[in-house]
Amino acid sequence: MTDKSKTCEDAWWEDRSIPQKVLIVIGFIILGIGLLALLGLVTMALWNWLMPEIFGLKTIDYWQTIGLLILSCILIKGFGGSGSKRSDRKRRQHLRRYMKEEEGLEEPPA
Repeated sequence: MTDKSKTCEDAWWEDRSIPQKVLIVIGFIILGIGLLALLGLVTMALWNWLMPEIFGLKTIDYWQTIGLLILSCILIKGFGGSGSKRSDRKRRQHLRRYMKEEEGLEEPPA
């Protein structure tokens, strides 16, 4: 990101008054809560539609669905979310170095 584009993005936020900034943040919070609620409803509907029929499991209510989503996030992502970003960055750097080495080893076609 260049300094000019960063300045333009900062200017958009800086041009807003404090009440406008507060309303924008509140709007994003409400949007996030709404999306999480919708995700819970969709997951519950899919579970109750598929799992009892396929595997003979019981149906679950909304709060059990939210708990299941939280549990799956913990099991899949783990507790240390920031460590995975660091390891991804290291992996990408290693891949870039490897690709540059491979480009240097390749001989141009004769």
